[in-house]
Amino acid sequence: MRQAQTLNEAQLRRVLQYCRSRRHPTRDETIILFSFYAGLRAKEIAALTVGDVYDEAGAVRAQFILSSAQSKGGKTRTVYVNQRLRRALAEYSAGIPINDPQRALFESQKGGHFSANTMCQLFLDIYKAVGLKDASSHSGRRTYITRLANKGVSVRLLAELAGHSHISTTQRYIDVNAEQLTAAVELL
Repeated sequence: MRQAQTLNEAQLRRVLQYCRSRRHPTRDETIILFSFYAGLRAKEIAALTVGDVYDEAGAVRAQFILSSAQSKGGKTRTVYVNQRLRRALAEYSAGIPINDPQRALFESQKGGHFSANTMCQLFLDIYKAVGLKDASSHSGRRTYITRLANKGVSVRLLAELAGHSHISTTQRYIDVNAEQLTAAVELL
């Protein structure tokens, strides 16, 4: 099975710019940012509720718990929200009702939660429109893990952030290219 493409900064900017031209620009951009800056799977993004991400006062949480029903493998995990994603979520909250904690964070065309499949399709539609034919709903997750690994974050921490039980799973996510190999040997 071919792995999802990891995106560089220019490609991510293109994707975000395209999202701004879509019918639901803030929603779609925030979904993409969740994938790239929290490493969430499409299924997990689809299952998010308002109460997961915003506290009772409407402030964006710095971290939240994904329930076993929301995540893969039937395990709960803590999701840490970085500054860039927090800013995007603060902006996003201005356009949605956040008084109902059970409400879907990202509403589909029909209202209510996206299914895992429709969320995957949303990613595919966006990537295809910007010409990224090897990108999928897993591209943001792979990019998230690869970028952190390239910045020296240990595989043990990465496995925890990704919700992987085995470090070997996380290692398969890390993209290695000639540029990184060249930089690595220069560390000597």
